[in-house]
Amino acid sequence: MSEVNIYEGAVDKGLEGVVACTTAVSFIVGNTLIYRGYTIEDLAAKSTFEEVTFLLWNDRLPSKSELENFKNDLNKNMTLDPAYVQVLKTLPTNVHPMAWLRTAVSLLSHWDGDANDNSHDANLRKAIRLTAKMGSIVTAFEAIRNKREVLNAKPGQSMAWNFMYMLKGTEPDAEFVKLFDTCLILHADHELNCSAFATRVTTSSLSDLHSAVVSAIGALKGPLHGGANEQVMVMLAKIGTIEKAQQFVKDALSAKEKVMGIGHRVYKDGDPRAAILRKFSEQLTKKIGKPELYTMSALIDDTMQKEKGLMPNVDFYSATVYHGMGIPTDIFTPIFAVSRIAGWIAHAMEQYEKNRIYRPRGQWIGKANLTWKPAEQR
Repeated sequence: MSEVNIYEGAVDKGLEGVVACTTAVSFIVGNTLIYRGYTIEDLAAKSTFEEVTFLLWNDRLPSKSELENFKNDLNKNMTLDPAYVQVLKTLPTNVHPMAWLRTAVSLLSHWDGDANDNSHDANLRKAIRLTAKMGSIVTAFEAIRNKREVLNAKPGQSMAWNFMYMLKGTEPDAEFVKLFDTCLILHADHELNCSAFATRVTTSSLSDLHSAVVSAIGALKGPLHGGANEQVMVMLAKIGTIEKAQQFVKDALSAKEKVMGIGHRVYKDGDPRAAILRKFSEQLTKKIGKPELYTMSALIDDTMQKEKGLMPNVDFYSATVYHGMGIPTDIFTPIFAVSRIAGWIAHAMEQYEKNRIYRPRGQWIGKANLTWKPAEQR
């Protein structure tokens, strides 16, 4: 080999700025996020998670009867098979919940008669079951590790209501349900993010939908993607008091340390989801008697904007919002999966429809023209 071919335009910065595919699922336009043509602000104020899921999968809003049928389909598929639950109880819970969730979703395919059927109709049936059961699996983890009964969803209630009910075992506060439903909408999809891309790459091999979702969960687990919201609560606990918040930021910047939940690869003038969640954070922390959590967060937010021109992403205020609802910190990222399953499936369906397997090339920066020699001559 006398010459090594160097590919022009290769990048080493996480494919930043590279257009990898066409999509009609969601897109960032300026300072807002668009789901199938609708702004996130419009949907967060007026829609429901079930309706948004239908929108993402079907490229249109449902009629009244379609929405009722869709909600009913989701509701009746939320219950976990008792035999499946028995196997879940054998899985160790002394791991990160996302690791447990990854295994549980993979295991779920063994109870799905359509698991190896990649036809469109089968994928729609699996999509309903996966989306409906994701929240049930997360709440089952919380019940199992606390040696409580694994609860089934109540008929006639929304996915947000049932998640809160199954998580805690009591009928949820109506205000919490409404805010939680909005959080699910805000997290449902976000263009070609890390986990969405992982979904599409796995799907592009014509692998099954469960495998694609497991790939996505593995990507979401990382602290630079879905795990950032947990780290925000860790950071706030470390800071401790309002008085230390601004100095913490300045010290972090001096030490070139990352401030969790701040900054975004695409949004340069603010994440619209964070703006909505900031209001929720102030509302909920006040309601539970911990307004200092919002005050600390706001000080960090404002200081980062002033010092570095960086603004919060969706993870920053979702941390105190979920905390305000009484949700355990290590369940924050699994909740992200409960919502993002809607977007992952939309991307998988789009990939199946116009598929070509992903097979990029890397720019070679290694050695060349080497010749093997026996060990005694090296």
